[in-house]
Amino acid sequence: MKQRARWSVVLVAGLVLAGCGSASEPDSSSGGSDGKLVVWDWKSGDPSAASYIERAKADFARKHPGVTVEFVAQPFEQYYTLLGAAIQAGKGPDVMLFNGGGQIRDRVDSLVPLDEYVGDDRQRLAGWEAFTKDGKTYAAPVTLQGHPIYYNKSLYQRAGLDPERPATDWNEFVANCQAITRATGAKCFAQGNKEGIGIQFFLSGLGSGVLPPQEYDDWVAGKRNWTSPGVKRVFSLWKEVNDQGLNNDGASSTAMFNDAFAVFQSGKASHVIGLMSDIGHWKDFAEFLEARNVGVMKSPVVTAGTTPSLPYDGGIGYAVAKWTKDPKAAADMVRSLTSTDALKVFYADAGAIASDTTIDVSSAGPAVATIVSETKDGKPALHVALSSKTLDLMGRLSQQLLSGSVTVDKAVEELAKSDRAG
Repeated sequence: MKQRARWSVVLVAGLVLAGCGSASEPDSSSGGSDGKLVVWDWKSGDPSAASYIERAKADFARKHPGVTVEFVAQPFEQYYTLLGAAIQAGKGPDVMLFNGGGQIRDRVDSLVPLDEYVGDDRQRLAGWEAFTKDGKTYAAPVTLQGHPIYYNKSLYQRAGLDPERPATDWNEFVANCQAITRATGAKCFAQGNKEGIGIQFFLSGLGSGVLPPQEYDDWVAGKRNWTSPGVKRVFSLWKEVNDQGLNNDGASSTAMFNDAFAVFQSGKASHVIGLMSDIGHWKDFAEFLEARNVGVMKSPVVTAGTTPSLPYDGGIGYAVAKWTKDPKAAADMVRSLTSTDALKVFYADAGAIASDTTIDVSSAGPAVATIVSETKDGKPALHVALSSKTLDLMGRLSQQLLSGSVTVDKAVEELAKSDRAG
């Protein structure tokens, strides 16, 4: 995601579909008679993922010495548009990368269920639920992704607050933010909602402090009541935070990737709802703030009786296209991409919280230790349960809420209609 190249969607779609194709008729030793598998993702072009990709390719080569594997790194902004063109054409890569949740669930008709291929990886890896639909698994998780609230311990110290004891109650949290602003000038939240992504982070990062536990579980299970007091409170809080000046200026014109994270890293905001892996995460922040100054906290309690937790799911995972000629070879490539050896390198080089629960992260610093310990009791992220269509609508409505051009009641009404439509 760090590579943000902006290419013409139409031109690139034509080139990649013409140039990649799918594997040909299988033989006994390869993914096709041409001995080639094509993998699409947005990670393999990232220098921090280079060693991870090479380790996975080496693992696969030991199993399939006659097969060439070609990785094609696509620009993240156009990735799902390009993938949609490939799916519509019924050809393209043999293996492809997905975000967990709606992005993959909306496209399972074009994927091969992996249940018969994953073997004992089922016990070793966590995060499978984000890549399942109707009881079938369509991708193997590479990372765990979640939305911790990161905070800058040095700003807490400058304001005379205890950096090891962040607020557990919303009113106390706001009071701490105001104290930090008075002492340092830093805003409470670094927020970027230009792409409509900030509301997703806000919903998942703070949702467990707003929704009662049963309503939270019902939401994840698909039994969502958009007009409940808890859900309305999430969206009214979204507006209140901005109206009260707790966000950086111009949240709706600030890109989450990477401008909002830069606000936090530069010390201009004391908190940011970030990611566990990929970008805007503990390793990125530690490069600017030093590891000892990167704190991690759960949502403060906004509604009495809630049980805040660290929201997380499977982050990214590789899937197999239905049109591949040898799904077993393609599934072996997925298994190599989720091997312990490869994921250890990905964690070390990129700072990913890998899906492999056997990897030792004890030497990575306090932020990682907190994240990993909290995943034991964490629940799935609220926004991951929504379809990509509903997420797009929520992004647009969130911008209108901040501008005052739509009410909370109208916003949740429209979201309820979209959610029911599937």
